[in-house]
Amino acid sequence: QVQLVESGGGLVQAGGSLRLSCAASGSISSINFMGWYRQAPGNQRELVATITNGDSTNYADSVKGRFAISRDNAKNTVYLQMNSLKPEDTAVYYCRAHIVVLGTMRFYWGQGTQVTVSS
Repeated sequence: QVQLVESGGGLVQAGGSLRLSCAASGSISSINFMGWYRQAPGNQRELVATITNGDSTNYADSVKGRFAISRDNAKNTVYLQMNSLKPEDTAVYYCRAHIVVLGTMRFYWGQGTQVTVSS
């Protein structure tokens, strides 16, 4: 019923920037929460940034001041602007959404997009 499609990952040198996008489609009544997580090889998936339907944001300490999350409600899309990238930012980035579908709250993951930062 609902699909999250991510884009924008790639290879960038340290200090560079990337912008990730995650678009939700399907039978959506509302989106209460969207966010980004990341997972490096051998590590657990960790929270990067979140944004509510009221545009309240939260960031992991490791990315605060460098990353910015935003959303476009008309497009059902969340973005992650990543600046001043570091090699330790290298990971697969996953979009997360809490979406009301047919009157029921559902939780979804995007397919993941690879971000690689070279030194």
